[in-house]
Amino acid sequence: MSIVDNKKAFFDYFIEDRYEAGLELEGWEVKAIRAGRVGIKEAYVRVIRSQVWLVGANISPLNSASTHIRPDAIRMRRCLLHREEINKLIGKVKEKGYTLIPINLHFSKGRVKLEIGLAKGKKDHDKRAAIKDRENQRDAADAMKKAGRA
Repeated sequence: MSIVDNKKAFFDYFIEDRYEAGLELEGWEVKAIRAGRVGIKEAYVRVIRSQVWLVGANISPLNSASTHIRPDAIRMRRCLLHREEINKLIGKVKEKGYTLIPINLHFSKGRVKLEIGLAKGKKDHDKRAAIKDRENQRDAADAMKKAGRA
């Protein structure tokens, strides 16, 4: 069950590979995610000292958050992956042009999971081509609708 998707990721990047990672969260964060108070649009994933971290994800605390905890909405959260996967990602990210981006946040067997994409950035002409393709598909669909009504 998907919680939030990063639609901008597919417009800005070519996604070459996907990984599913667990997240190291605090209790109030899980409650806020279940309430849908999360955003990963401006988030990214970094490898720091052979650990994978989600940076910039905004999880807004609920009003009923505990009084003895000071919630930090945009703190770094550790992604839980197998060592082989982390080593593979480190090798790929060191190559020129590759980056790690969060694709979506979802529940899997009651746990919050993050789908990470190994991506290569698109150039402006690639983005323009994607926009043109989308417009052509929309025009073709409109033409088919009109032909069906006539």
